[in-house]
Amino acid sequence: MLLEQINSPADLKKLKIEQLLQLCDELRQFIITELAHNPGHLGASLGMVELTVAVHYVFDTPYDRVIFDVGHQAYAHKILTGRRDRFHTNRQLGGLCGFPTPKESEYDAFGVGHASTSISAALGMSIAAKMNNENRNVVAIIGDGSLTGGLAFEGLNNVSNIDNNLLIIVNDNQMAIDPIKGGLSKSLEKLHTSSAYNRIRYKIYNFLFKKKIINENNTRQIIRFFNVLKSVRKNKGNNIFEGLSIRYFGPCDGHNVVELVEILKELKNHKKPRVLHCLTQKGKGYSPAEEKVTLWHAPGLFNAETGERICSNSENQPPLFQDVFGETLVELAKMNEKIVGITPAMPSGCSMSFLFEAMPERAFDVGIAEGHAVTFSAGLAKEGFTPFCNIYSSFMQRAYDNVIHDAALQNLPVVLCVDRAGIVGSDGATHQGQFDLAYFRCIPNLTICAPKNEHDLRNFMYIAQKENRGVFVIRYPRGKGFLEDWRNDFTEIPIGKAVCEKEGEDLAILSLGTRFYEAKKAVQLLENELNITIALYDMRFLKPLDEEVLNFVGQNFKNVATLEDGAIKGGFGSAVLEFFAANKLKPNVLQIGIPDRFIEHGTPNELYHILEMDCEGICKKIKSFLES
Repeated sequence: MLLEQINSPADLKKLKIEQLLQLCDELRQFIITELAHNPGHLGASLGMVELTVAVHYVFDTPYDRVIFDVGHQAYAHKILTGRRDRFHTNRQLGGLCGFPTPKESEYDAFGVGHASTSISAALGMSIAAKMNNENRNVVAIIGDGSLTGGLAFEGLNNVSNIDNNLLIIVNDNQMAIDPIKGGLSKSLEKLHTSSAYNRIRYKIYNFLFKKKIINENNTRQIIRFFNVLKSVRKNKGNNIFEGLSIRYFGPCDGHNVVELVEILKELKNHKKPRVLHCLTQKGKGYSPAEEKVTLWHAPGLFNAETGERICSNSENQPPLFQDVFGETLVELAKMNEKIVGITPAMPSGCSMSFLFEAMPERAFDVGIAEGHAVTFSAGLAKEGFTPFCNIYSSFMQRAYDNVIHDAALQNLPVVLCVDRAGIVGSDGATHQGQFDLAYFRCIPNLTICAPKNEHDLRNFMYIAQKENRGVFVIRYPRGKGFLEDWRNDFTEIPIGKAVCEKEGEDLAILSLGTRFYEAKKAVQLLENELNITIALYDMRFLKPLDEEVLNFVGQNFKNVATLEDGAIKGGFGSAVLEFFAANKLKPNVLQIGIPDRFIEHGTPNELYHILEMDCEGICKKIKSFLES
């Protein structure tokens, strides 16, 4: 077994090039076997095996920097860089992170989790190497899905007009989680440059350089000249990379490891920015993952031999919040012909796939482009439509300016459905949805609500599409809800009105969102143990706050606790404290929520327990609060 001998890229380099074929087979089987028992991102990792082996075989990592985009494609990288024996802990509490992070290994050159960042980060590293007089290669590996993000284009534009030595490898499998939509994907499909042409062109380039006919200052003009010749030869325009005067090589077979090694050896000697276009297959080498690519992006538990997915029994179980959103959106779209759906490359992840199936002409996948998704929605809203724009909480951060400038400032009726809000779990710090309450509540013209269950989610969606309510934010968590009988009749909920779920005298708990049910269990335990009575409020809205309830609570309770599945700093509890201060109300206030730090990976239940946001933790915090 070759893989057992590889504990670092230095060990990899000891192999003969023909042995790399066997190593790739072993590496692919290792990933399949491990992920069958410990779920993770399977499809993208299988598609990157040969390319990862070739990169580490040719380049001298970690001195040479290799920056992955997103990180779904980085499992082979982790296994080859000294983490094989710990890979069984991937995405588990205290184990390996599911994404590259410099905190874990010097081979992880840059922390990644969100798409489209690799080119910009790698360019910074390339320029830094030049300024430090270091003969260091820098490689950015970006998927074709990530290339749809605006930051990738900004990076490419800067790559083209600044002196650097960056190699950009495009991992083209025509997929993000779902099939890629848009013109860039179609453009990549058409690209072709023969290997013979590239060899001849490179020899001419080197000859002219050695003869001092060209130099570092005029190479852009020479590249443009070659592009013109090729355009005449092929009777069509340049591709996007060559249009930016970035040398383009490819496409090549991203699963031919021997050919990849030879190409990378040649490209390693180039001293100008260049792109290598590699065609890969997501799920490569495992037929179930090849046949149903979206399903096997992150399939959960499965039988490695049979390909049968091991799904938990969903009968008589509450649905996923995302599925409630998806089905409710279709229901509302049938009632309101102006409703449209927008998602940045996550139709299956957020269950907008239901609308795509029912009304494809009213559903839009805009690619990995969250800022565009919001502004596109704003444009639709300006012309009389009611867009439901669904973006994960951690990804909504990328659209912050668009929410302010393009939607809120113009008070447009855009419904922002913030999926995966609060603690997310195994994807870790890059994906926890802990900041949206804090970063949204300071923006004018926003209504912000957080349902405690599926009925509330449906009702909030219902009232959001009625009349022109400006930007309406609905945030809800990942995972299953609480109600088996979830399909309620729509009910009008008064904007900014809380609900007193239980009266009491000794303590008031103000809860926002789905942590309500943990608070409800805690109330029962605390009342029995401490012989007190506790009032429990479901606040429903962060903005506007129910000032009538807050005035009552501030005047009648000595002790108040706030509970939220979001950052304590600047969130719901902070808003309550601000209200009390502004109105000279002085109850003692305990804030329960996510502390001021990034939260690493683990299951949601594990993380809620560590953060003392489950029933046990809430009881512990409140008892300590009352005793102080």
